[in-house]
Amino acid sequence: MGILCDDMVIIRPSEKEGEPRVVTVNCPDKTGLGCDLCRIILSFGLNIVRVDVSTDGKWCYIVFWVVGKSTTRWSLLQHRLLEACPSCSSASGFSYFQLQPPKPPDVFLLKFCSYDRKGLLHDVTEVLCELELAIKKVKVSTTPDGKVMDLFFITDARELLHTKKRQEDTHNHLKTVLGDAMISCDITMVGPEITACSQTPPALLPSTITREIFGSKIEDAHPSGSPQISSNISVTMDNSLSPAHTLVQIVCHDHKGLLYDIMRTLKDYNIQISYGRLTTKPKRNCEVDLFIMQADGKKVVDPDKQNALFSRLQMELLRPLRVAVVSRGPDTELLVANPVELSGKGRPLVFFDITHALKMLNVCIFSAEIGRHMVGDREWEVYRILLDEGDGASVPRNKIEEGVWKMLMGWE
Repeated sequence: MGILCDDMVIIRPSEKEGEPRVVTVNCPDKTGLGCDLCRIILSFGLNIVRVDVSTDGKWCYIVFWVVGKSTTRWSLLQHRLLEACPSCSSASGFSYFQLQPPKPPDVFLLKFCSYDRKGLLHDVTEVLCELELAIKKVKVSTTPDGKVMDLFFITDARELLHTKKRQEDTHNHLKTVLGDAMISCDITMVGPEITACSQTPPALLPSTITREIFGSKIEDAHPSGSPQISSNISVTMDNSLSPAHTLVQIVCHDHKGLLYDIMRTLKDYNIQISYGRLTTKPKRNCEVDLFIMQADGKKVVDPDKQNALFSRLQMELLRPLRVAVVSRGPDTELLVANPVELSGKGRPLVFFDITHALKMLNVCIFSAEIGRHMVGDREWEVYRILLDEGDGASVPRNKIEEGVWKMLMGWE
């Protein structure tokens, strides 16, 4: 069976202004492909309003209806989605697919020094996102004389950051946005010893911080009624309606990355989707129907497996991220955590949304760190941000927590 590579991903323009664009993916199937595609769409800041999925286990056909922005780079999105499909090679003008393990990306250190100002970190983060430079780790600190030293460990989706032209382009973009505030900017590829350190198993999170983010139990981090609890969630599983599949039905309130959170959970449990549909109703309510099976081609009938999948889906829909604002002596620290996929990929745009929310709240950042830690049996990406409350009237901590949470959930 052959299909032209360019035809694997087609993006059709909207028929009317304001209507969603239709993204069609027609390619060989693999477990977790839906998660990978949703992650890319989320990284472009797009909102999925409808989805249809069908596959025979070898070939899949997925249609996304997405709402973008005037600045969305649709041709680049098409290219990134095509890269996520099982790799294709040209043969006599047609393509055949091969599953190949991805090469680990090179890691670079961006050392950045500038004069401090409100919103600085968000502006830098926005430039890096626009250039497709993914932030893996960050260390940000402010000196007593009002300067900021930022250390970003980044990877390049375009795999060109080792070239002089790409580094100069990054420098020029930062200079354009920051102007005279920028003092220096240096980009170097990190050595194998640093890369190896970044790939070591994540450390356990200190118990104090674990309690502050997750409470006494991870699944019970906040009581019912908390602004960080998405209400009106229903998850049901039924084995009576299909002879070969388990039907999972979800009704919940929409949030940024909703489909990614569902697909990520199924991917981590090695669950395959044979048919699925998501529709967005009025008032941002969503209905999801998924006909699933295990990797062995059988239904999910074991009660323990059913309960584990049910509990994980419910938890991911209730609170896909954790946000807490806590005291550090006289200082205030913002803590944000999101689960990491078993594949090692983190949630896109989290640091961007955090810095954006703080900029909108007129809250300055004194220092920031990103690290990966084990909490229970799961790996989490944890953002620790020390806030600078020295200037003017301080923003109430509950307002900071609520503002960051709403930005992360797309409810701002």
